[in-house]
Amino acid sequence: MATKGPPIIKGRKIKTKDNSNKQEEIIEENLESIIAQLVTTEGEVTGPPLSLPANDERLPYAFSVDGREIVETLYKDIIQGLKRSTEDVLKIVYQPQAIFKVRAVTRCRHSDAILSVSFSPDGTQLATGSGDTTVRIWDINTDTPCYTCSGHNSWVLCISWSPDGKSLASGSMDKTVHLWDPETGKPIDGTIRIWDTKLRRVLFTISQHTAAITCIKWGGNGLLYSASQGHGHWVNTMALSTDFVLRTGAIDHTGKKPKDENEAKEWALTRYKAATGNKPERLVSGSDDFTMFIWEPSESKKPIARLTGHQKLVNHVSFSPNGNMFASASFDNSVKLWDGLTGRFIASLRGHVGPVYQVCWSSDSRLLISASKDSTLKIWDLKTKKIKLDLPGHLDEVYSVDWSPSGEKVASGGKDRQLKM
Repeated sequence: MATKGPPIIKGRKIKTKDNSNKQEEIIEENLESIIAQLVTTEGEVTGPPLSLPANDERLPYAFSVDGREIVETLYKDIIQGLKRSTEDVLKIVYQPQAIFKVRAVTRCRHSDAILSVSFSPDGTQLATGSGDTTVRIWDINTDTPCYTCSGHNSWVLCISWSPDGKSLASGSMDKTVHLWDPETGKPIDGTIRIWDTKLRRVLFTISQHTAAITCIKWGGNGLLYSASQGHGHWVNTMALSTDFVLRTGAIDHTGKKPKDENEAKEWALTRYKAATGNKPERLVSGSDDFTMFIWEPSESKKPIARLTGHQKLVNHVSFSPNGNMFASASFDNSVKLWDGLTGRFIASLRGHVGPVYQVCWSSDSRLLISASKDSTLKIWDLKTKKIKLDLPGHLDEVYSVDWSPSGEKVASGGKDRQLKM
């Protein structure tokens, strides 16, 4: 659960041994009442001291005389209504109308900015990562949170589903990656290890990052890529040419479901081979040094191309589902399109008036959506390279956006702590 902030600290004066006044810190929640003395504007005392509740909750009271509630004024309700004399001493009874103190125990939404959103491969669940250090898993059918996953000690910057939808990985500013079970919301293991199944030994562990983990990516070769630093500067983002087919696994546009796990693996492998054409999957990384690199991780540790063109840091890169293009979002307020194989520049998409934080493709590769600091989402038509639809609605910066694999829904989250569909 989100960490609750400390209570507001108030002060009261106490007498010390030398009779001097000293300010003592007290916690407001423990203070039940205060003593108040009512006086006129001339300073004349109007009665004995009163004990008044000191909490910050508005508590309504009802006042009555001889069983008759004072609704408007004493004169109208009592003097006229009850025919009482102005010389009578009135016994006014007060009664609180709110018997129970109501406090928020849980909240559906995050208590800080939403930094990342991601649909599950089958589109039935949505995961969100937040500045409140938690990951939340949502039920798409009911639009309510199923689980709140706690374990990180700082902002959750990125989340990624495994292709079979049985695991969820989250990367944080606390330099760790956590794995979660989306069926229970519980952690699977505290440390992610990359194993060589032939030699039966650990190649390396992801917990050894020395800086915040800004991006994590499941690879088709059974590897989980994660980035913190590279290039000459900070690595902000990564994208694989096989992202879409890896994300959806055995699930395609037909909606057919495999009979068992073995058939699911066969279908997923067939789709993966069709997407790669038996060629190595390509990876694009974007950095705050304004550049991008194209890699073939399974073939070489050296990049095959270096891409320039952005005037400011690159926030996000994303391959189209068909792998033919990839898009990059930058602090220079633009979205750029590139050839997915060669890295050749294709076009710039301009329309945002603030930095663009994230982009996401529709499942048919025809549309692209972008999220920006200007509080809007824009849908781009890739055929015309122009804005097809402008989506306002957020009250502040939009940090993250994701398109469901089915193409039916888009989810966005941002600084206003709101998750919008």
